[in-house]
Amino acid sequence: MTDAPISLFDMAAQQALVRADMDRRIAAVLSSGRFINGPEVAELEGRLAAFAGCAHAVGVSSGTDALQIAMMAEGVGRGDAVFLPAFTYTATAEVPLVLGATPVFVDVDAGTFNLSIPDLEARIAAVKAEGRLRPRAVVGVDLFGLPADWPAIEAICAREGMFALDDAAQAFGAALGGKRLGRWGGAAALSFYPTKTLGAYGDGGALLTDSAERAELYRSLRTHGEGGHRYEVLRTGMNGRLDTLQAAILLCKMDLFDQELRDRARVAALYRARLAGRVAMQRVEAGQDSAWGLFTLRLEGPEQRARVQDALKAAGIPSAIYYPKPLHHQPAYRAAHGEGRAPLPVSEALAHQVLSLPMHPYLTEAQVHRVCDAVLAAA
Repeated sequence: MTDAPISLFDMAAQQALVRADMDRRIAAVLSSGRFINGPEVAELEGRLAAFAGCAHAVGVSSGTDALQIAMMAEGVGRGDAVFLPAFTYTATAEVPLVLGATPVFVDVDAGTFNLSIPDLEARIAAVKAEGRLRPRAVVGVDLFGLPADWPAIEAICAREGMFALDDAAQAFGAALGGKRLGRWGGAAALSFYPTKTLGAYGDGGALLTDSAERAELYRSLRTHGEGGHRYEVLRTGMNGRLDTLQAAILLCKMDLFDQELRDRARVAALYRARLAGRVAMQRVEAGQDSAWGLFTLRLEGPEQRARVQDALKAAGIPSAIYYPKPLHHQPAYRAAHGEGRAPLPVSEALAHQVLSLPMHPYLTEAQVHRVCDAVLAAA
């Protein structure tokens, strides 16, 4: 039916496909009583690593905790500069501050919305010239599911002796040059927030890496810095474990994941075909396979965006703005950003231009056309 309701994210359709298996797996966890570090966690870690093609996966309690554990393992702290995009979610920036480091905001590319490599080079040079902070890490964000320029980020980090951390919270399933995220950088942080490409029914996350040493550190840090047994504390850690129940739910969803990625790509291709030449969209470059966590337009400005969003709402179609304010304009980060730093014009412009449309694997062709009709009528 062409008038069927359209959801921004549709978890109900997905749940209907796996509910019986999910009920079985949840019942097994309840019967076992192994709610922390049950066998389902290890099973999920194996499947995540196999899917990404990396050596190790470590389940943790959230995408934010994944970022924090990865930085703790590298010893990131006071006096360190962590370079990250200004146009992303707050978690990417709050973790360095929690650890005593300083986030250094970098502008993004106007087409891909991902970290601008020229601006990253300029910010690193400025920090080195100032001499107050030590360039320590780069966090690349694969925004809306689109891989960042990882070959360039890795090369810069190798040259400068910095840690390259992939914030792949919105992009599990994406690939660059045929190499899936999870194998780029020193580690990749995943989020299993319910609306992600692979979403739990609560908080959850994971770290992917090819380094056995890092994986061992992550397992220790997620469990209070434990060593060989519970009461051997080798280092300062945190309580960052993935619940067994969430692991069980994610295992059910992993059975659908390959097909869901194909369906996300199908939906994105329909959108792009209908909107090409009429409305600007996030640019996908050669070799980039987006996971399409979100499908995002770049409109001319706030007036056009409001007009399109109002038209979608009138047609019963949800939309969302990710993100209405760049991080360096947020009150929590103004002091860290400091006065007199070079402006971040693309991040500031995007905050007034972006609009995300419904994106999930269960959108029909007719529904995509309904969305596009409303967009084009108002744009």
